[in-house]
Amino acid sequence: MFTGSGVAIITPFKKTGEVNFEKLVELIEFHIENKTDSIIITGTTGEASTLSDDEHLAVIKCAVDTVKGRIPVIAGTGSNDTRHGIELSVEAEKLGVDGLLQVTPYYNKTNREGLIRHFESIAESVNIPIILYNVPGRTGMNIPVDVVAHLSKNEKIVGIKEASGNISYAVEIARLCNENFVMYSGNDDIIVPMLSIGSKGVISVVANIMPKETHDMVDLFLKGEVEKSRDLQLHLKPFIDALFIETNPIPIKKAMNLTGFEVGGLRLPLYEMSEGATAKLAEEMKKIGLLKG
Repeated sequence: MFTGSGVAIITPFKKTGEVNFEKLVELIEFHIENKTDSIIITGTTGEASTLSDDEHLAVIKCAVDTVKGRIPVIAGTGSNDTRHGIELSVEAEKLGVDGLLQVTPYYNKTNREGLIRHFESIAESVNIPIILYNVPGRTGMNIPVDVVAHLSKNEKIVGIKEASGNISYAVEIARLCNENFVMYSGNDDIIVPMLSIGSKGVISVVANIMPKETHDMVDLFLKGEVEKSRDLQLHLKPFIDALFIETNPIPIKKAMNLTGFEVGGLRLPLYEMSEGATAKLAEEMKKIGLLKG
């Protein structure tokens, strides 16, 4: 689907709580200008779980219409209801997305065969590539490695966003899946370690505010400049940690607002960042030059 840094882009809201489409267009242009390699729209960071279906599809359409084919647009259309996931995926394909991000069905916590049938049913409903999304901290279950290996043989299932944070698990995926099955880091704090085992990039939260640096971290590694890539990872690590001291996307939206992006607030149940956490975030932002000291 892409090599490099795909941004898990936030969804900006107006003060009234509606989606701010003008701001979304502005953010997408900012990313293209700053070397982001792919736009991942309506994912976790985009608060997709609080978007109505009409909003969900309107946000996807805005991204496709704005990008105009300059970089890939990958839409999150996952659900814990397979029928609903199929409906969203079919509509997103009609809107012109380049691929789909499919999260593990959450809350239901199905068995091995249920997982396989869920992902394969969605794959059969569309004619565009699918990236699996493994994030057990949110869904309540890990996709077993043997299930990933099985699904990797499906020609439409082309990769995985691996966000368990478990390097041993990621190594097993790299070992068992063929070279055409692409792995992306779903954790900004281990981009370089994931690249070292064959990852082709990252689907990133920090890229929302530091797109060029995130792109460069991957690009440097893939060009063989491993030490420079590693140094950039280590330099950004304290700030990346600060972006997750409260539930994503609370801190990244706060960071963007602190730097003047004016992306608006959050939808309940997500709520404004606490004063103590905001102070820690601002401190780390000052250290890397995102805020003046």
